Amino acid sequence: MNGITKADWKLFMEKVPEWQEAYMERLLKEYVKMLQSKMPASTKFWDLDKRIKKDKKNPGVQMQLDKGEAIFDIVTMINLGIITQEDLADFSDDLKELVQELIDRNYGK
Repeated sequence: MNGITKADWKLFMEKVPEWQEAYMERLLKEYVKMLQSKMPASTKFWDLDKRIKKDKKNPGVQMQLDKGEAIFDIVTMINLGIITQEDLADFSDDLKELVQELIDRNYGK
């Protein structure tokens, strides 16, 4: 398989916003936990500011969708814990196999 199929691309375009929404929900829970700590207010404020700036660059929050990069975006999202391979259940077997090959090649699993 040289690229992503039309059907997988369409599904990817539908799934990314769902995956991002779920990931941002997890981030918000982490932020609440940070804010509920016993640290001084100024420390919590600046730690949260730093964390949000970092998280905004994460593909779980925002990413540019490019059909040619979709497979690599999926692998990156799996490696960052944004999604799991189970989230690919509705995708073609070819796509799932290619994702697994890339994960195995890059991470020696």
